Amino acid sequence: MNPKTPETSLPMIAPPAAARRPHPMTLHGETREDDWFWLNDRENPEVIAHLEAENAWTEAQTAHLAPLRDTLYDEMLGRIQQTDLSVPYRRGRFIYYSRTEEGRQYPIHCRREGGMDAPEQVLLDVNLLAEGHAYMALGSFEISPDATMLAYSVDSTGYRQYALQVKDLGTGETLSDRAERVTSLAWSRDSAALWYTQEDATSKRSYRLLRHTLGQAGEDTLVHEETDERFDVGVYLTRSGEWLVFSLSSHTTSEARVLRSGADAGGAWTTIAPRVQDREYWVDHRADHFWIRTNDTGRNFRVVTAPAASPEPGQWREVVPHRANVMIEGIDCFERHVLLCTRENALPQLDVLDPASLAIRRVTFPEPAYTVSPGANEEYAATTFRYVYQSFLTPPSVFDLDTATLGSTLLKRTPVLGGWDPERYVSERIEAVASDGTKIPVTLMRHKDTPRDGSAACLLYAYGSYGICSHVLFNSSRFSLADRGVVYALAHIRGGGDLGKPWHDAARMATKMLTFTDFIACADALVSQKWANRGRLVIHGGSAGGLLVGAVSNLRPDVCKGVLSQVPFVDVLTTMLDETLPLTVGEFEEWGNPKDPVQYGWMRAYSPYDNLKPGAYPAMLVKTSLNDSQVGFWEPAKYVARLRTLKTDAAPLLFKCNMGAGHGGASGRYDALREVAFDYAWILATVGADGAAARG
Repeated sequence: MNPKTPETSLPMIAPPAAARRPHPMTLHGETREDDWFWLNDRENPEVIAHLEAENAWTEAQTAHLAPLRDTLYDEMLGRIQQTDLSVPYRRGRFIYYSRTEEGRQYPIHCRREGGMDAPEQVLLDVNLLAEGHAYMALGSFEISPDATMLAYSVDSTGYRQYALQVKDLGTGETLSDRAERVTSLAWSRDSAALWYTQEDATSKRSYRLLRHTLGQAGEDTLVHEETDERFDVGVYLTRSGEWLVFSLSSHTTSEARVLRSGADAGGAWTTIAPRVQDREYWVDHRADHFWIRTNDTGRNFRVVTAPAASPEPGQWREVVPHRANVMIEGIDCFERHVLLCTRENALPQLDVLDPASLAIRRVTFPEPAYTVSPGANEEYAATTFRYVYQSFLTPPSVFDLDTATLGSTLLKRTPVLGGWDPERYVSERIEAVASDGTKIPVTLMRHKDTPRDGSAACLLYAYGSYGICSHVLFNSSRFSLADRGVVYALAHIRGGGDLGKPWHDAARMATKMLTFTDFIACADALVSQKWANRGRLVIHGGSAGGLLVGAVSNLRPDVCKGVLSQVPFVDVLTTMLDETLPLTVGEFEEWGNPKDPVQYGWMRAYSPYDNLKPGAYPAMLVKTSLNDSQVGFWEPAKYVARLRTLKTDAAPLLFKCNMGAGHGGASGRYDALREVAFDYAWILATVGADGAAARG
């Protein structure tokens, strides 16, 4: 172990000091002073100069870690099979797949006619799309029903606004058909038209459904414009190919409209059930019925069917009842079977339902903690179901499930190179006890030689918002921490969806504070149960998880040694008061509306920026991106600027802004790995681990 602390090993350089410019904001009898409000203007050269100064200071402060960063990068890259092929899947007469090539940042999407021994046709080389851009992300990728066209969308800035393009797969020509800010799309059955949804340029709310006929010049046909600012819209084609589904949903309520996929352009959409506050439902189709997942009788959803000819709620027939301990997360309809994706005891499950008998059989999995999710299942008549299984110790593994026998055939397990051996590591599930007595699951991964005596370093991660589950995912890079004695811990705290919708309901709106106290309970349990040493514990969160670690740092600054905060939502009140920003109005149903004095009080109690105070704080690495559309770069910039004026300790406070990316950071796989190496080097330095002492 390296006895040096980050404080003694870092060069002493004064950090950038953002100018203080008074900006009082008064609401509900309280005036909040925001001296760094001016940092929200990306067009201001002073703002860009400040971000660049922060980057330069962070680079200088971490220059001594450059050799460790390079070691980590080489080590992590050495576990990846850089030239690789995805598991091919069939759709019609073609076999589709993607592949990667060593040295190239992005995948290449291809197909072959009939079988894998046929000549390869390159559909889309994302590396070519990325030429001349620092960032490139592929959004939609939809082959037309007649297999002659590809509709796809790309984002070249990181702002998550995707431009739609259409490629003729016969000629290879990119057509003039184009649309901006496309969020979802579906082909008409005759492949002559596209239905797509579009977001507002300012609010980024997906709010319009349009129809475009290939080759048609001029304005596309506006089908619907949603005026309720809480709602987003999307469109998709059912696997059966018979119905288009137009979904309209808020955080708490949804509605679906359907149209025969071969209907005339002017055909009328049928509403399955009109929106009712707090009722959600989602639609699929098989035979002559819609299959509907709905929470109308319980928060964890039930499944009903409805005749396609008359799908109104009065015709709904229950096929899977609501269960208090089982969350129904999704349904996939096929010609001969229906797959239910469920969640029980914080673990995902696959249940096969026989549409004739309504009997349900569950697929079993071998590990105590894992993730399983649907794979590529394009064929409606398939008798198998493709799924992807993984855990902290099992690389992503693609299986075909025989729905008759429930036998699974392994098609591919992602290779992990560099002499990696899963037998060197252990994974287990423990529990922490929250302040109200609730048991909170925590999933751990460590090297088998790491002692459980209270001396180990630990990285504790959580998210805990929007009902999103914290999945137990494989990450080959993580073993560079485990090999250096760092325990990795994933906390399944309330506010997420790990134990169903009630788990989300328990920590949102008025009760959001439970998310933060749950996390503190998990950190305390790791220490008291001797999995980790308090002085060698780093907490990690991003986006709403950045809000989490920011709130926890204010509530219990002694809870850890360091904080890794990525694209953090830390300026809760000011952001939620600005309805011109992306996401704000829709998220009133997650956090509350601060224009209401009671709901203002909820958020005022935990907003990280507003609750900073003089005192000692953990070491921090705060990261953001200039083009982030989800959490403005100015939130963490302001947070760091204010904290620098209040912290009384010598622990490092570092801020790093990616000037050419968005919410997810770098898009290229090598660039993204460099970012991980940067973070891991900082973590290892913060916990005092010897970066050179990797275990075999």
